[in-house]
Amino acid sequence: MSNDLRRGRHVVYNLHVHLVFVAKYRRKVFTKQILDDMQVIFEEVCSKFEAQLVEFDGENDHVHLLVVYPPKVAISSLVNSLKGVSSRLLRKKEYPSLKEQLWGDALWSPSYFAGSCGGAPIEIIRQYIEQQNTPH
Repeated sequence: MSNDLRRGRHVVYNLHVHLVFVAKYRRKVFTKQILDDMQVIFEEVCSKFEAQLVEFDGENDHVHLLVVYPPKVAISSLVNSLKGVSSRLLRKKEYPSLKEQLWGDALWSPSYFAGSCGGAPIEIIRQYIEQQNTPH
């Protein structure tokens, strides 16, 4: 467990988020090459946020990311950067599937899924907190 802990100047943390991004109009535009390029882009964006892309994969219309991030990072800011930078850089490469299926500058649906994960199940944490010795 201690190997999973990360340290900042005044904090010890273990924060993970599961993100899911969907292609605009749920179009089936992602190929293996696009996903490989996307992974590199996501890793670079994460590093700028002092975060780490732990796992990445996707299908032809959506992608999943598992990211470890520091507590100073707002998930919405991280998502905005991940989606914005990847959209801009992948559109520049002019992949045929993106050019044919999507128009304008949009690559992603405006919505996304973010789920916290890692650590003990909620019920175990609840029991641990309930069992604290409250001073009288």
